[in-house]
Amino acid sequence: MTTRRFGKIKSVAIVGTRGYPSYYGGFETAVRKIAPYLADRGWDVTVYGRPGWVKVDDANRDDRIRSRTSWGISTRALSTLTFSLSATVLSAFSRPSVVLIMNVANGIWIPLLWLMRIPTLVHVDGIEWERGKWGTVARAIFKLGAQFTKWFATGLIYDAREISRIWENRYNRSGYYIAYGGDTHSKIAPPDGVPSGEYALLVARFVPENSVREFLSAVTTLPDTPVVFVGSSGAGGDLENSVKLFVESRENAVWLGHVHDDGLLFSLWQHAGVYFHGHTVGGTNPALVQAMALGVPIVAVETPFNSEVLGNSGWLTARDPASIATAIERVIKDKELRDELSLRAYDRAVQQFSWGKISSEYDAALSDTISRGVRSLKLTATNVPG
Repeated sequence: MTTRRFGKIKSVAIVGTRGYPSYYGGFETAVRKIAPYLADRGWDVTVYGRPGWVKVDDANRDDRIRSRTSWGISTRALSTLTFSLSATVLSAFSRPSVVLIMNVANGIWIPLLWLMRIPTLVHVDGIEWERGKWGTVARAIFKLGAQFTKWFATGLIYDAREISRIWENRYNRSGYYIAYGGDTHSKIAPPDGVPSGEYALLVARFVPENSVREFLSAVTTLPDTPVVFVGSSGAGGDLENSVKLFVESRENAVWLGHVHDDGLLFSLWQHAGVYFHGHTVGGTNPALVQAMALGVPIVAVETPFNSEVLGNSGWLTARDPASIATAIERVIKDKELRDELSLRAYDRAVQQFSWGKISSEYDAALSDTISRGVRSLKLTATNVPG
């Protein structure tokens, strides 16, 4: 059934990702799941992306989704701001019912949509300015984006209750709690080239806040444990060099770099003896949810975000290498414990983090954002949400 408002089909423009369909990261995965769901419910959906990132020959591409290319300057410092600016301008002139903005840095351009009287719903992501990979200028941009989001956005999405608590305390803005989804999948054959036996798996960008160095130190003390690394820094550096040296020194270790193939990545998770999740900042992490949906035994660094997502379905550990090593060794050597953690993780993912549930919540939040209209601007010290 076609969804209408005041005689017109409801339309949404999605800004802030690499496009549709794209396989770059968590936001791109979310759009691949959410956009067709919205189209099924009568929404007119347009996704703005960057040149070269959209997989035009994707067999799973939904032709109902309009994929539009924005323009910008492809440098580390300017790409996010310039591509999101052009996407915001294009979406403003197309006059959608609502604009869904992914990532709070893109909140810098919300005033343009506010002036055009277009409601906006912003997925703020994590507390981005606390990530170690960003320099002073980038952190300032994230903070400015957060301020503009606070002032001008109609609605906000938090993918973790802890993120919601932080925003309510710091910016006095409540919002919609919508987590992240994961795909269940039948068992895939084990991938070629990985060490035999119950291996410890790390899937992460090689940055300090993902505890890559702590994991590396931990598995160094477990010479009999096979180890598989997935990820990279994207720019070389000390962490990549350390992983490279470790793999070269161990016959039972392999580094696969960044894996774009979901089938390969799912297989790596499914056949792991334990998945180590060391992310310490951000909200509901896509890799963690996906690992849970595949029934992987999980050892995770204990943070408010990881604790919230896992509940009692994983082993939470302190961040020091000795504690990590103890947890990994215990899980790998205890099949009964592995089976129990695997079942708990799978059940929790199905109940709490299915894409059907998440997409339905986006549908409701977008409809509610349209009904609320453009936020009344109150540039005061408190800025109580409108």
